[in-house]
Amino acid sequence: MVQTQQSTSSFQAGVADYALSYYTPEYTPKDTDILAAFRVTPQAGVPAEEAGAAVAAESSTGTWTTVWTDHLTDIERYKGRCYEIEEVPGEDNQYFVFVAYPMDLFEEGSVTNLLTSIVGNVFGFKALRALRLEDLRIPVAYLKSFQGPPHGITVERDKLNKYGRPLLGCTLKPKLGLSAKNYGRAAYECLRGGLDFTKDDENVNSQPFMRWRDRYLFVVEAINKAQAETNEIKGHYLNVTAPTCEEMLKRAEFAKELGAPIIMHDYLTGGFTANTTLAKWCRDNGMLLHIHRAMHAVIDRQRNHGIHFRVLAKCLRMSGGDHLHAGTVVGKLEGDRALTLGFVDLMREDHIEEDRSRGVFFTQDWASMPGVMAVASGGIHVWHMPALVDIFGDDSCLQFGGGTLGHPWGNAPGATANRVALEACVQARNEGRNLAREGSEVIKEAARWSPELKEATELWEEIKFEYDTVDTL
Repeated sequence: MVQTQQSTSSFQAGVADYALSYYTPEYTPKDTDILAAFRVTPQAGVPAEEAGAAVAAESSTGTWTTVWTDHLTDIERYKGRCYEIEEVPGEDNQYFVFVAYPMDLFEEGSVTNLLTSIVGNVFGFKALRALRLEDLRIPVAYLKSFQGPPHGITVERDKLNKYGRPLLGCTLKPKLGLSAKNYGRAAYECLRGGLDFTKDDENVNSQPFMRWRDRYLFVVEAINKAQAETNEIKGHYLNVTAPTCEEMLKRAEFAKELGAPIIMHDYLTGGFTANTTLAKWCRDNGMLLHIHRAMHAVIDRQRNHGIHFRVLAKCLRMSGGDHLHAGTVVGKLEGDRALTLGFVDLMREDHIEEDRSRGVFFTQDWASMPGVMAVASGGIHVWHMPALVDIFGDDSCLQFGGGTLGHPWGNAPGATANRVALEACVQARNEGRNLAREGSEVIKEAARWSPELKEATELWEEIKFEYDTVDTL
């Protein structure tokens, strides 16, 4: 028994020595390297250097032992390198581990391959209790192999002829169970009431109560009728997410034939290969692409294991999408303000400097890749409008589901209340008023002249979602 223990200990020491060859603190990352920041929680007794080296090895050229085929290639050229380790402030046995990957390890234009390589196997490594990918630095040379968003913020505004304010949307409720005709009726009421968009929810695909073709027909009829009455361009996010890529493109083609301006995809459940395919189709066919992040919290909510949403947002910008749900900070869904502002910048701006206060670990240059419009959605109502305008600014889409459809007078008055509240907040901001401090007064003043808004303020005055945020800096 003693001999077995000694043999095992010797074996583990050999594995550790091999892995440590991937820990190279003297290495200076190149401009062409893809950089990753991991939060690593090693098993008891595993040194941070060994854990960091194991992450670099397992996510690049390494395995659990030395293999003779290493001599058939230039391992020094292709290996990932753990080049820096920091203790996580305020945490025991947690470390920020920084790894540099040579760009040649990844297929051009493939988010699928990028993630398969960096987070494919290593998250199940026994030497680690937990592992989280906090951030990625994508070099310009690799970025240029991606199309990115089909159109981007500037082109979308030109297509819609809407400037100087956030866009307004609404997720139709109940999300499941309505017939196609009643679904179209709900969309029409919201659009004629003042919204720019209505939307399918993430799980509205083609169920027995409402097949996709019927829904598309009734919704496009609603769009056309609302446009004729309001003289504004309207749209509905027709969800084309489907069981196969072929079916997804079939639905997208039908939406195009009907003249719909925008379609929608669930990019995480649908997969990055499907999403990139759809984004390329959208640019070729002049369709805007709205992206829902269904399933993201399964991946990103726990602060010590998974993938942070800032990484998922970067991956979506590369894969392609014109809108992306980004939480609300103030609504019913998880969202720390500083972290949210950090990844919203990464979605929209062309150059973002490293800023740990917002969770941004690396300076990121997007090299003129179009920006993605941030979508705030989830448990918001008119009292949240000042904070939403203050947090997200103009290049955003504010979507009120229950905050539109829950209005006591119906969908159209609910939409009108939101539109009045938005325009009042934008005007107040443009006049130099501080929405964070004076927002409630701005809403009250506007409600004096809008009975729809006054009714909404009275209904939702006491509705708040005040819970501790799980993922914080």
